[in-house]
Amino acid sequence: ALAEGLEAALWQIGGVPQLHRTDHLSAAIRRLDKAGREDFTDNYRALMNHYGMQPTWNNVGVARENGDVEQSHFRFKQALDQALRVRGSRDFSDQTSYLRFVEELIRNRNLTRSARFEVERKLLAPLPNKPLQPARQLQVTVSRFSTIQVLANTYSVPSRLIGTTLSVRVHSQTLEAYVGSSHTLSLPRLVGQHQQLINYRHLIWSLVRKPGAFAAYRYRDELFPSLLFRQAYDRLQAAVPSRCDAHYLKILHLAASSSESEVETALNLLLETAQTPTFEMVRELVQPERQPRVAAAWQLNSPAPQLHLQLARYDKLLSPPSPSPSPSPSPSKLSPGIVVTLPSQDAMATQLADLEMRCANA
Repeated sequence: ALAEGLEAALWQIGGVPQLHRTDHLSAAIRRLDKAGREDFTDNYRALMNHYGMQPTWNNVGVARENGDVEQSHFRFKQALDQALRVRGSRDFSDQTSYLRFVEELIRNRNLTRSARFEVERKLLAPLPNKPLQPARQLQVTVSRFSTIQVLANTYSVPSRLIGTTLSVRVHSQTLEAYVGSSHTLSLPRLVGQHQQLINYRHLIWSLVRKPGAFAAYRYRDELFPSLLFRQAYDRLQAAVPSRCDAHYLKILHLAASSSESEVETALNLLLETAQTPTFEMVRELVQPERQPRVAAAWQLNSPAPQLHLQLARYDKLLSPPSPSPSPSPSPSKLSPGIVVTLPSQDAMATQLADLEMRCANA
């Protein structure tokens, strides 16, 4: 977090200062012995070398050395709290929306400092050609349960990667997984240890083939995307206990392969009407059967009839009415409910010859 935050700040201001002052953070300073000797960590020193800055740290027990920074931080937290009160809500649709709100607040507060900052900007050293993009890189193998272990935490990955060795780049808030040089997926990083982040979409393709393993599955509680899914499982368990797991896993598979929101809506409708949300009933609501098409004139396994043009009506338009019209060809039934007129080949030849003669005389 220290490296990513510092690098983002440098590229935002467009230059590099001569010094960087830090507190006694474990990410930047390590203790060498019991006597209290300290030194910079290798990663922090590499970051300073990349940007050409001289690292320094605050003296222990001298609070005034970082008082300005801490006071500025305190004042900003107060301003953020007031801005949220004015907004009327502390809820945001996602993290990106919240960060955009904070960045706008920072921009407005820095407007009063822009003139003084432009004076100091001229003294900044130029940035390097490209950012360092610091990250910790690990090699992990996907287990047969479609999970990986990263820094004592468990993450699920798509089942197609079982047995594959992934290169995982650990950032402060995300994990980036690569197969070779190809980016495979991104995951939010968990805080702490011995936690799990399980996505049912990664596992359902293998679980649906073995529904008997669901009852004792270690991460079963993670396979309920919402309260409605949990309530549907409980209703199935009460109504059809022997087929409960099979029904639920098929429902979960339907949510992963079609639309989770539509499946959730179907479950809500069935639960509100006191019906058992079996897989068949949910599928009927989510993917209703299409209306049957009109029966074809012939079956696929039967030979297709020859196409004949019926031009008798056009002949009547070109000739005067006849006192004794010839009878029309008899209809021929091809399939129940569909009747078409198919004149004989001789009649067709006669009609075409008559049409050519009339066109020549016109």
